[in-house]
Amino acid sequence: MSKQAHDGGGVHNAPRPTEQLAAVTTASHGLTYAGRPARGHGYETRGLQYLPLSRLHEGRFGRMFRLPPYVPSDTEIQRVADLMQEGPAGGAPALNSTTIPSGYTYLGQFVDHDLTFDPVSSLTRENDPDALTNFRTPRFDLDSLYGSGPADEPFMYDQDSLVAGAAKLLVGTNGRDDDLPRNAQGVALTGDPRNDENTFVSQLQLTMLKFHNTVMDLVLDDPHLARGSETPFETAQRIVRWHYQWVVVHDFLRRTIGADMLAELLDVRGGVPYPALRHYTPKNSPYMPVEFSVAAYRFGHSQIRGRYRLNTLVGAPRDGAPPGLPTFTAPSVHADPLGHFGGFRPLPQFWTIEWARFFEVDGAGADQRQSARKIDTLLANPLAQLPPEIARDMPSLAQRNLTRGARLLLPSGQAVAAMMCARVLTDDELGLGGAPAPLWYYVLREAQVQSDGEHLGQVGGRIVGEVFLGLMAADPSSWLRNDPTWRPFLGTGGDFTMPDLIAFTGHGLGVTDLTPPDVTEPPA
Repeated sequence: MSKQAHDGGGVHNAPRPTEQLAAVTTASHGLTYAGRPARGHGYETRGLQYLPLSRLHEGRFGRMFRLPPYVPSDTEIQRVADLMQEGPAGGAPALNSTTIPSGYTYLGQFVDHDLTFDPVSSLTRENDPDALTNFRTPRFDLDSLYGSGPADEPFMYDQDSLVAGAAKLLVGTNGRDDDLPRNAQGVALTGDPRNDENTFVSQLQLTMLKFHNTVMDLVLDDPHLARGSETPFETAQRIVRWHYQWVVVHDFLRRTIGADMLAELLDVRGGVPYPALRHYTPKNSPYMPVEFSVAAYRFGHSQIRGRYRLNTLVGAPRDGAPPGLPTFTAPSVHADPLGHFGGFRPLPQFWTIEWARFFEVDGAGADQRQSARKIDTLLANPLAQLPPEIARDMPSLAQRNLTRGARLLLPSGQAVAAMMCARVLTDDELGLGGAPAPLWYYVLREAQVQSDGEHLGQVGGRIVGEVFLGLMAADPSSWLRNDPTWRPFLGTGGDFTMPDLIAFTGHGLGVTDLTPPDVTEPPA
């Protein structure tokens, strides 16, 4: 016989094995695995449906906090999702951030794909039936860029460069502009298919391809950059990874959690940076906490603008229409291919991004730089109706995130705040009429209340910061673990930011206009 338990409008049966409980909750909330899309926000990461509550302290996924779950009913999920929608139902439109340019929204997505690399959905095809243990450790190692390397996945590499270990990554073309390398059917050849989900993350992937290739040229010109018996490819890969990791910590993370929180979590008073962590403390191997991946790190969804201007041509105001194009539209991406920035297709001609519109870098469009939205509980309208290629069965992104948190039995935001000894937001501050707050909603509201949406608050900031620094400190090949006194040398003054990376590659700095590309005439 089973015992009924009721909590916050949600009902589940107990006792049952925790894996079975998570699977039952999945089905009851309408997110199934039959016919699931293979790419995009609708893709369910393998292993999440059978996540243990407390028995494992290692593996692909785990929990930071052993707290009672809060399982809101479908009705409560819908109520909260409606409150999060921009417009009349959700209140006034969100304000733009004054400190975070819009490119960091998609850099965050790129970083997420690097951390939650899924070999089942990628080109590497490594497979673990349960997806609980024996998966690749989550690291900031750019496996979404490099895959398994030139020996195992040569189709991702320029064959002309596979000489003496000096492999360059393959760059494709749409006939006019550089693009990701693609097969004959337009599918991107990348280590993670999600990095072609929209134009912005696709252009970031392309920028990183060029970053590696530019660093490889540097290594070939200066053999002294190698350490020990490194091949040129291994040297370039290390330099790329370490500079990217520096960007993740000192540029992206600093903006995301705030300089004060970063200083609290990364102690540099002794001259050697030391992560001071309280809650993310893996007992054996590093793991990905669901409080991070399903709640705290989804703060970026609230930063997505409703519309963007990509370059001088694409998204320019005309005929009285509002400037910019939406990232997604509700119909299929194939219905109006030039009316949105959805991905999984070759880059249209004249669609090379002007990065100065998205990051603080000198280049075309710098005078029209677009900010990210503030971190708060309102989502841009296009996210209420995702296209079928991304979310087939539940098009509302807010509803998807809240449902995923419910079926994975996350605790309420108030419970996590109390556990962390952080200030618990009041019922008035949360605005849910006294109901418990789903953890994702709580993190967004906390940022809005505590930091005016410019960065995460105490709970969200500490979860994200501890996981980032904990994973990097546990990686024996990272600069933080392998050489903590290392400093980047590709930037200026011992620092390196995403704008520095873009400037180093040169991609997306020129004007994208109707001028024909340079063509060398064949000899007569």
